[in-house]
Amino acid sequence: MTEDRETELLARVPDGLFIGGEWRSATDDQQLRVFDPATGRVVKKIADASPADGKAAMDAAAEAFPAWAATPARERAELLRRAFDLLQERKEDFALLMTIEMGKPLAEARGEVAYGGEFLRWFSEETARIQGRYGANPEGTGRMIVSQHPVGPCLLITPWNFPLAMATRKIAPALAAGCTVVIKPAELTPLTTLYFAKLLEDAGLPKGVVNVFTTSTSGAVSEPIIRDPRLRKLSFTGSTQVGQKLLEQASQGVLRTSMELGGNAPFVVFDDADLDKAVDGAIMAKFRNIGQACTAANRFIVHRGVAEEFARRVTERVQGFKMGRGTEDGVIIGPLIDDRAVAKAEELVGDAVERGAQLLTGGRRGTSDGLGEGTFYEATVLTDVQAGSDILREEIFGPVLAIVPFDTEDEAVAIANDTEYGLVSYVFTESLSRGQRMIDKLQTGMMGLNVGVVSNAAAPFGGWKMSGLGREGGAEGIHEYLQTKYTLTADPYA
Repeated sequence: MTEDRETELLARVPDGLFIGGEWRSATDDQQLRVFDPATGRVVKKIADASPADGKAAMDAAAEAFPAWAATPARERAELLRRAFDLLQERKEDFALLMTIEMGKPLAEARGEVAYGGEFLRWFSEETARIQGRYGANPEGTGRMIVSQHPVGPCLLITPWNFPLAMATRKIAPALAAGCTVVIKPAELTPLTTLYFAKLLEDAGLPKGVVNVFTTSTSGAVSEPIIRDPRLRKLSFTGSTQVGQKLLEQASQGVLRTSMELGGNAPFVVFDDADLDKAVDGAIMAKFRNIGQACTAANRFIVHRGVAEEFARRVTERVQGFKMGRGTEDGVIIGPLIDDRAVAKAEELVGDAVERGAQLLTGGRRGTSDGLGEGTFYEATVLTDVQAGSDILREEIFGPVLAIVPFDTEDEAVAIANDTEYGLVSYVFTESLSRGQRMIDKLQTGMMGLNVGVVSNAAAPFGGWKMSGLGREGGAEGIHEYLQTKYTLTADPYA
């Protein structure tokens, strides 16, 4: 029955490019294969866009921009609200589709649908609240008008790990602000974005306002769009290395940019922490999305006085995790996205153990009976990880929890800040004053204080240092797609 349901759903997902309000084949008739990481089998073949297709998408966005920018805010808001309502009706479809193409457990996929939908609802509400100001200048010789205007056509590039939420987190504020969009989903997980474009079409999206291309040659198709003088905004979520390259390309056109890049999140547990809360928070911060999240805790910095007990409790929890295809009941650990992700986890764990870390559980490629060539890796706990280990410098992006002991608050802060990244941090302490000090001292754009998940559509998501530029979500999110104009008018009483 489940297999029949998957087959029927996949048949309803478009396999073409969405350009100018039409579904079309790629100009060179190439196809992109989409795999189920749990089984290794191809689940669908879709259009593989060429640079000519990318140009057509840019043409459509540029042509649609003047009319969409002039559309009353209430109409834009109602479109986003209709999209939110349709997403609630189709939530089981979207959850299953993400589990098929990305591998996350179905329960987590349902959580992403709820989270991703909130961006549609939040920015539908923000649409009518774009504000300016008016007042006399200090000299009294005129009146100042400050107004906000849509920045223009936007290129949005999304990652594979949250295929719905990353699309809605970018598309919703862009449309709310009056911008048009060209979006390129990740090669590994394009189906969710295509299905979401169909939802927008069903919600009454005007032609050309959102355009989607899927491609196996991202650089070749995206770079001409970035060089196009009609493009005015680039938003990217992915690795810092790719983000740096895109920033170089964007600099020629002086594009507005939003970059949500790599992370190396510290999870600090002080000796006065409520260990029950800390362990619960650790499980959420580390193993959500099988550890494949930029907000995933990367380094567990635990006071030496409680490190052994913390490690024991976490290991006990982790050993009870069920591994398998995400559609199975009770699965916590689904497959990693591909073989490269498994190899990276193996390398980082192997290096840490060679340098003196203790392996408490896991540490091996996993298998799941009857699934074929899936890309599974066991949930893993390491303790006594030594300074200099690769796992403390590199983003793991897998289900590996690495514990580093500390003795003093200053030492914990130094370890936590010893990274080029600064996306998110987590702190567990029952001391209000210490919590306040950590807010001041930790060099991250977000922080969870006694909580293991911080993401919320109503909050500004983004990092410091090499973790990126700009913010997504919250009142700040829509301003990434607006530009400010100042007008001085003559004194009306002169």
